[in-house]
Amino acid sequence: MDKIEKREFVTSLSSDLSEANLVVIARQKGMTVVDTQALRKKMLEANAQFKVAKNTLVRIAVKDTDREVLIPHLNGPTAIAYSEDFVAAAKVICEYAKTNNKIKIVCGALGNKFLTSDAVQELAKLPSLNELRGKLVGIIQAPAVKVACVVQAPAAQLARVLSAYATRG
Repeated sequence: MDKIEKREFVTSLSSDLSEANLVVIARQKGMTVVDTQALRKKMLEANAQFKVAKNTLVRIAVKDTDREVLIPHLNGPTAIAYSEDFVAAAKVICEYAKTNNKIKIVCGALGNKFLTSDAVQELAKLPSLNELRGKLVGIIQAPAVKVACVVQAPAAQLARVLSAYATRG
């Protein structure tokens, strides 16, 4: 990467991280290209991103931003997962870390708040924004279904009464 490419990468990463609500720093050691591509694919499916970058470039990208709290933890082979959803990146990377010992959660940032590794793993247990939307739709639809059943019930009872009279007589 020459200086111009590095500058463009830092600008792009800084923009991406400032728009993200959640940033997770992970230690990735010994991950193959196939492993990285599989994780990236899962991240994309969850509307999240996963990047492996030089620590010096990441430090420059987060300097003087809300993500500056992550700088002390940028050492060794580092990867960054981030998403606009408050839990998507944490969910995917924590699930992946359970099955692949080549990646370890180091810390994270939710807005300008620093998160420990344990806090990131607890955050991953929360439902995603899409899951919450689905539950909300279910809750909103439930009363409508109950109202339809109640409105329909008298007509069904009347039909049963008429049917009983018809068979009796």
